[in-house]
Amino acid sequence: MKHKLGSLVEEAMVRLTGVVPRTPLEFNPYLSRLYGADVLFKREDRGLGRSFKSRGSFNRISLLDSGERHRGVVCASAGNHAQGVALSCQRLEIKGWIYMPKNTSPQKIARVKDLGGKWVSLVLVGETYDEACVHARAFTTRTNKVFIHPFDDLNVIAGQGTVALEILEQLPAGHRLDFLLTTVGGGGLIAGTGGYLESRSPKTKLIGVEPSGAPSMSRALAAGKVVTLEKMDTFVGGAAVRTVGALTFEIARPLISQVVLVDEGRVCQEMVRLHQQEGIVTEPAGALTVAALEQIKSRIRGKTVVCVISGGNQDINQWPEITRRSLVYQGLRQYFIIELSQRPGELKAYLNKVLQRDDDITLLRYQKHDDQGSGLVLIAVDLGDKKELGSLLRHMSKMGLTYEHLTGNSRMFRLLVS
Repeated sequence: MKHKLGSLVEEAMVRLTGVVPRTPLEFNPYLSRLYGADVLFKREDRGLGRSFKSRGSFNRISLLDSGERHRGVVCASAGNHAQGVALSCQRLEIKGWIYMPKNTSPQKIARVKDLGGKWVSLVLVGETYDEACVHARAFTTRTNKVFIHPFDDLNVIAGQGTVALEILEQLPAGHRLDFLLTTVGGGGLIAGTGGYLESRSPKTKLIGVEPSGAPSMSRALAAGKVVTLEKMDTFVGGAAVRTVGALTFEIARPLISQVVLVDEGRVCQEMVRLHQQEGIVTEPAGALTVAALEQIKSRIRGKTVVCVISGGNQDINQWPEITRRSLVYQGLRQYFIIELSQRPGELKAYLNKVLQRDDDITLLRYQKHDDQGSGLVLIAVDLGDKKELGSLLRHMSKMGLTYEHLTGNSRMFRLLVS
């Protein structure tokens, strides 16, 4: 399989030439200094459709025979594969039906419509990719169309593998690719890049990165077989897949050096940093690989490391949630329910006596009832430094306040943060 996949990737590169532009490989000075390594970004967020998905979908669809093209294609996607299929349908003038979850961001929906134009019909159904896929499969069977799988197809995998081919060609002179970090959803990217590197750069260590709330590849590797997650956090939509592909698992299993699980809050922290410090806008899945570097810093010191920035399709309306999750993860935003006396000035006293100079109130819900001795206040405090939490709690205790510190185990906390 390994040598065959290497050749298939090179054949796919020929088909993509002139259609899917090559994406930059950029040296990152800040992270290189931070980790004592040469850290580079493979900027798939700057690719066609703002993700690597166009590579696999175009390669697969371009190989259809005339009868298959006449019947048309169907796909299911959380967003990025849909854009690749839409683009391919428009370029090759093939009719396509695209199934996406109902909670797909308006930005991704608009992009699919724009890229596909009159050649695609969009169906919003289900709450997750997996649910949309069930409907897409049923439609495919009923209508005898061609299903374009987002990852578990050899020609899709080969198309995604062109990311690794480009990296090897773009590496600075004198550099060897020591580590490649890829996002893992269904496994197409890690299988394609890993399969190509095994035959062309066998000393490269392949690191997969998953969100901690959707560890489908990690669970599969631990079980020695493909498994289906019973519960899954869909926040990192581009990597939230309940079941990795059977074929992608078969290819990737012997090639993966390590799978790193990254907390969704850490992903948000890195998204904010990339945007504010480097002007790079990623979707949550796109920031996974960069967010994982801290966990493998001892392995990569002195090495050449490439992080695939897998996608940049981020809905601006999600940024308040991203900021909130980032602050909570860092311990800078704290939530409390406080019981306050209804005496005049009690709330003012709390604010003056408890909060430090750099603390800020970002949420305050309080309604005074004169006929009651006390009332409840819901409050969120942004700390200037997370070390100030202990001081804040001590001051609240000195005031004799009854309060509940909302944490991840609280239903109210999950309501406020997720």
